Amino acid sequence: MTTAKKLLTAADLLAMPDDGKRYELIRGELSEMPSPSFMHMAVTGRIGYLITDFVVERNLGFIYGPEASAYIARGPDTVRAADYGLIARARLPEVLPERGYIFGAVPDLVVEVVSPEHRASVVNAKTQMWLAAGVRLVLTIYIETHEIVTHRSDGAIQRFGIGDMLTCEPVLPGFACPVADIFAVG
Repeated sequence: MTTAKKLLTAADLLAMPDDGKRYELIRGELSEMPSPSFMHMAVTGRIGYLITDFVVERNLGFIYGPEASAYIARGPDTVRAADYGLIARARLPEVLPERGYIFGAVPDLVVEVVSPEHRASVVNAKTQMWLAAGVRLVLTIYIETHEIVTHRSDGAIQRFGIGDMLTCEPVLPGFACPVADIFAVG
């Protein structure tokens, strides 16, 4: 006789005691997140700064930083953490909770910074999960190759190299910055 594994809920994840580790909930299963490397944190901070400056100047929405979680699926529950995210002002709930998650408050923009030790299949699966949940634009930033790949909800994929100018259409019309600036962390 086999015993069914008990699936966790978003409420279970929220109620977990702080053990110093970071977790996501993927289809009801707890997944420990690796600690970010120095370069991971530096690149996340840099892209976060550049986008935040643009968003705040124009009052475009709610920004959340490193490893903030989004409750993107129920039954079984999925709570994913992004390195950086933005929910457009027009899609913000009227009241934001002081603690916990808002089901369905899916970001418009998600940034995932990929360290060399990350497996491509895991990164791709996470990107596809974000898009399936309703994220309009996912920026996947590859530290090792200094490349950024954008994935739009309409299926369009665009690659930006170190000599290119990154744009974030259609989520941040008018935003543009040199890719080199994102990797200028020294």
